[in-house]
Amino acid sequence: MFLWKKPKYVNCEERAKDADPNIILLHYTGMESAEAAYERLSNAEDKVSAHYIVYEDGDFDTIIPESLRAWHAGDAYWKGETDINSYSIGIEIVNPGHEFGYRPFPSEQMKTVMDLCKDIISRHDIEYVLGHSDVAPERKRDPGELFDWKWLAENGVGLWPDPTPEERERAEDLAIKDFDVEKLFSQFGFNPMAAFQDRVTAFQRHYHPEVFVNNTEGQVSSETVARLLSLLRQSA
Repeated sequence: MFLWKKPKYVNCEERAKDADPNIILLHYTGMESAEAAYERLSNAEDKVSAHYIVYEDGDFDTIIPESLRAWHAGDAYWKGETDINSYSIGIEIVNPGHEFGYRPFPSEQMKTVMDLCKDIISRHDIEYVLGHSDVAPERKRDPGELFDWKWLAENGVGLWPDPTPEERERAEDLAIKDFDVEKLFSQFGFNPMAAFQDRVTAFQRHYHPEVFVNNTEGQVSSETVARLLSLLRQSA
């Protein structure tokens, strides 16, 4: 859409140790317009970039080749790895975000995200499909609770929880034991040094968004724990 304006490959470098990406990391742009987001991602002075940007009408642009390390994750962590930029492919999804009028993501845009992720998965050994808030729970909220993670998983991209009766029963007991739940969040991949409530909230943005309807985000419920147990089983 805006590709003709872009200087060639700014805000990128070689991946550390020739790392092969195993993470797809999804963001929202969090800016007032797609044009502003595009300009920021392709401006050397802003020192931020991503591999792709997906517009609300379903169109998309390639900003940085997948072979290069884009600058999109910042200070981040997942499963013991802190150089998330070297091990991920970053997709920016146009949406004004929580600061400028957060809204649902159009179906055309979601379909392009799905197709793009599937294409990436076909070429790389992708283990994780994550949001920016998953890898940086204390400072990021994107792509957030209005992003349709469930639909994406149902269409073959990422995981979605489906707790068994046994997992629900175990969750009832675990939900009152914060220390044990914290260990499970770390086992799943979250940074154990991040504040516990921030990890819970980030998990709920991705896997239990219903809590944002009744303003109970950040609270450990048996349903949240059951979903965590389900995902640990699926990712084992």
